[in-house]
Amino acid sequence: MQKEGERLIPINIVDEMKSSYIDYSMSVIVSRALPDVRDGLKPVHRRVLYGMYGLGVFSNRKYLKSARIVGDVLGKYHPHGDSSVYDAMVRMAQPWSLRYPQVDGQGNFGSMDGDPPAAMRYTEARLKKISDDILADLDKETVDFQNNFDDSLQEPTVMPTKIPNLLVNGTSGIAVGMATNMAPHNLSESVDAITAYIDNKDITIDELMQHIVAPDFPTGGIIYGYDGVRDAFHTGRGRVVLRAKVSFEEIGNRNAIIVTEIPYQVNKAEMIARTAELVKDEKIPGIYEIRDESDRNGLRVVYELKNDAIPNVVLNLLYKYTSLQTSFSVNNIALVHGRPEQLNLKDIIHHFVEHRHEVVIRRTQFELRKAKERAHILEGFMKVIGTQDSLDKAISIIRHSANPQAAKEGLIQEFDLSELQAQAILDLRLARLTGMELDKIRDEYDAIMKEIQNLEDILANESRRFEIIKEELLEVKEKYGDERRTEIDYSGGEMSIEDIIPNESVVLTISHAGYIKRTLLSEYKIQSRGGVGNRAATTRDEDFLEYIVSATNHQYMLFFTEKGRCYWLRVFEIPEGSKTAKGRAVQNLINIEPDDKIKAYIRTNNLKDSEYVNQMSVVMVTKNGTIKKTSLEAYSRPRVNGVNAIEIRDNDQLLSAYLTNGTSEIMIATKNGKCIRFPEEKVREVGRGSIGVRGIMMEDNDEVIGMIVVNDVENETVLVVSEKGYGKRTAVEDYRITNRGGKGVITLNITEKTGNLIAIQNVTDEDGLMIINKSGVAIRMNMDEMRVMGRNTQGVRMINLKKNDEIAAIAKVAMDKDVEEDLEENGEGVDVPAENGNPELNATPQLNNNSENDTPAEDAENSDSEE
Repeated sequence: MQKEGERLIPINIVDEMKSSYIDYSMSVIVSRALPDVRDGLKPVHRRVLYGMYGLGVFSNRKYLKSARIVGDVLGKYHPHGDSSVYDAMVRMAQPWSLRYPQVDGQGNFGSMDGDPPAAMRYTEARLKKISDDILADLDKETVDFQNNFDDSLQEPTVMPTKIPNLLVNGTSGIAVGMATNMAPHNLSESVDAITAYIDNKDITIDELMQHIVAPDFPTGGIIYGYDGVRDAFHTGRGRVVLRAKVSFEEIGNRNAIIVTEIPYQVNKAEMIARTAELVKDEKIPGIYEIRDESDRNGLRVVYELKNDAIPNVVLNLLYKYTSLQTSFSVNNIALVHGRPEQLNLKDIIHHFVEHRHEVVIRRTQFELRKAKERAHILEGFMKVIGTQDSLDKAISIIRHSANPQAAKEGLIQEFDLSELQAQAILDLRLARLTGMELDKIRDEYDAIMKEIQNLEDILANESRRFEIIKEELLEVKEKYGDERRTEIDYSGGEMSIEDIIPNESVVLTISHAGYIKRTLLSEYKIQSRGGVGNRAATTRDEDFLEYIVSATNHQYMLFFTEKGRCYWLRVFEIPEGSKTAKGRAVQNLINIEPDDKIKAYIRTNNLKDSEYVNQMSVVMVTKNGTIKKTSLEAYSRPRVNGVNAIEIRDNDQLLSAYLTNGTSEIMIATKNGKCIRFPEEKVREVGRGSIGVRGIMMEDNDEVIGMIVVNDVENETVLVVSEKGYGKRTAVEDYRITNRGGKGVITLNITEKTGNLIAIQNVTDEDGLMIINKSGVAIRMNMDEMRVMGRNTQGVRMINLKKNDEIAAIAKVAMDKDVEEDLEENGEGVDVPAENGNPELNATPQLNNNSENDTPAEDAENSDSEE
């Protein structure tokens, strides 16, 4: 209830929340989570150091109870929980957390296994010697001070540090809407880089990197690859890959992997426990036993291997699946003049040097003022006690004065002194009035005058100030500098499992029901046209092989479903099986929806190659004749649950997808024997979520059965196949070029004897053809056995079908003749199903190691069969 005299002010709660949250977030950013670029300290760390400075627990003093230190910091400067102060102080004392610890802890301060430190009442601490140089000259007005939380005391806003703390120790923190994660570096290298910057302010970051080559982590390890380091130094952001330092030993009759250094911020106990789980789940085969043999002399983790295990293979699996390899994501955000900024290496060095320059100026001004004050006092001494007469006169004035004030006034009038000089005379001990002491005063005055001259020269001469900064940095390097702990593997890069998978040529088969496997090429035999064929795969009832593609283990497969989704797999991730094995259900490998089905695929090279993915396009066609072209770059970021490749409307489904280079020709065929040909440029490139445009106009009872991409009009011919085993080859020129969206021309004269058209493919005489029927029988034939004929004809019988059997799919095969002859002489045969698209666009498996250009073409049957 409102009291008399009170006034209520209505406030919009939305505005109040906005204002309050902004105030809160700025408080977190400035007063808690981010370090100052000058001293590299957050407020809590600065207060811990200043609290210990106030308690006098320097490196040459005895240890003090941690609880006493924490209490002092809490009571005077840091009005937060005691655990926040103690945890900060503990981390400042841990040699595995800070590259150069600032607190010297005595007692249990935790371990690399994640063990918590003892309670603060049990532990003791004092400053490390390096902290003396962080706090050096704090009493010489070198930095600004501010009131503490209750305005009862003053605390420094920044430390006048001689140590480039932000560089050498790094930091991490999460604010509101931003975070920082800065890597530690070697002190000696950092000093070298800073002195190089002082010598040449226009030095480039690359030149600085000749001195400070990479982060240097307290736990050692190996930096694997240099790209992330380069990015971090140049932009302030980068991903540094870290590996454990390992060696191989023989223990008894077994090989063993010995880990002596682990990546930064890895919990050793958790790493070992996680590895044991992976071994138990058979994710990492070959490990017999894991032991932690670490002691006070150093870290040692032993992975003892089984007798048949290959150490390098097991090691690479450990790198891939465990914390023996991690990454440190550098994000250099620090407060510059109270504002958060992203900083590169040169920025950090620049701001540190500017801070040291200001500290040197303020220190010199302080020392100059003190020197002048002392010189002023010494001048008064020499006026009064410079001769015996003046000394006697001064003594007489003091003796005959009624009180000290009168004596002071008498001295001022008699000797023309200032009040300070007169007071200093009155404060003199009698021993200072001897002749020997007078000589000392004169010597001290001469020295002070030289010092004043020197200090004034420093303030007038900027180059001298920077020389002083350099000298002090070199002293720091001499006192605290050490060797690098973290090695650099410049030849390294992103480690992946393909490092241990042989890059073999394989055949991938996918059945109509969605079973997939990869098989070695030598599983297939060559037969002549008209043969009965041999059984290619064991399938379930009413299942049949629908897709066949050749690839190498290290390539990528993009799977497109009839609902327009795209999924990724590396070829080596597809389970291996014999020719007669049915394979694994594709739903077990990719997160495809239960009612969806793979209808097309593309095999690509490295999706991380930006030039490659931006040059290539994916062209797709649907059953209702919609065509769409999208840059391959849109599909270069794999996701576990796939991405939308094309918007599919009601009663439609995706049929085919091809990789193109922008200069191809598109041909689309329909079930009723129509085909249209138009340049790829007629289809403009659109985004991944778009629906596409009309590719061909069809009658109501017609639908698209496939699409081909033609790149060599003169040498390629168009092969069409009907479901009852008829097919023919026709020259591409027989199909006139039209605009996209036309009705097309007849490509096969459809009759009851031929059945509907089921496949279209572009072939040359050098190609082979694999025909798969619905009963699972595969037959291989060479295309030079099939003559080129007119467009509007029935074609010839290509395969003898039993009873009601029909053709399910065709696959184009490219084979080097010399390889075929060699294999046939040895009683072997190879049928290589080729890939989807243009052989010149993809690096396909090399079937002849002596020729870099003999590559199988791609398979176009991806979805050319009717369900």
